[in-house]
Amino acid sequence: MEKQVKIKIRNLYKIFGPRPKTALDMYLKKKSKSEILSKTKSTLGVCGVSFDIYQGETLVIMGLSGSGKSTLLRCLNRLHETTQGSIIMDGQDIVQMDYHKVLEMRRHKMSMVFQKFALFPHKTVLENVEFGLEIQKTPEYLRKEKAQKALEQVGLKGWDQFYSPQLSGGMQQRVGLARALAVNPDVLLMDEPFSALDPLIRTDMQDELLPLRKNIQKTIVFVTHDLAEAIKLGDRIVIMKDGELVQIGTPKEILLSPSTSYVEKFVESIDIERALENIAKNP
Repeated sequence: MEKQVKIKIRNLYKIFGPRPKTALDMYLKKKSKSEILSKTKSTLGVCGVSFDIYQGETLVIMGLSGSGKSTLLRCLNRLHETTQGSIIMDGQDIVQMDYHKVLEMRRHKMSMVFQKFALFPHKTVLENVEFGLEIQKTPEYLRKEKAQKALEQVGLKGWDQFYSPQLSGGMQQRVGLARALAVNPDVLLMDEPFSALDPLIRTDMQDELLPLRKNIQKTIVFVTHDLAEAIKLGDRIVIMKDGELVQIGTPKEILLSPSTSYVEKFVESIDIERALENIAKNP
């Protein structure tokens, strides 16, 4: 069956600073990034990135700090305004949407789970999960029903009347995930959601996300700096360096055919045989 494209990203640039157009012109003329910074006081966050995101896939964007991975993710829901390019979802260019359409998209079609849990400490777990539904003006009875279902999906049934400070870090992150799921978005953005957790809890959360992603059948865009996590969770992986896309492919393709020395250095730290076995177990 031919894969259906959910989001088309084309020639996307994001430049931070006072002179983005000048910086872009210099970049296109092959000027170095240090020269661009010196002359324009502007830095390139994302540089000419183009790729498709398929309906229902988990696409992982990874790279080291400063690679542009989180910047790219935040362009998808307009937390960052792009300098140039297009992001087409369901036939509409997100870059060209007006303010009200962007709000509607965030409320109904695209939710985000942040690295920091961003929970309201004075609200119960249930009230935190209801928050997006409340913004949508969902009737209270339906709001509570959907929030309870989302809590069940992330394994927090029975925790609805607790407050976030009473929960462990892993449980708080589950609440954040439940809040994103409750509004039933088409696309779920996850910005290094497990990186602040202890290693064992992080592994548990990864293990829980694997079956959950199949059950909810959402398009997930997941950002990480950890190749092992990317291989474990991703249907495909986008690897970025200095704002540029250096390779995109399945975990197996990344492991067996790294396209640059930069990607090879990531792969060196991975037990390839074991990773391939795990991929076979979780196709």
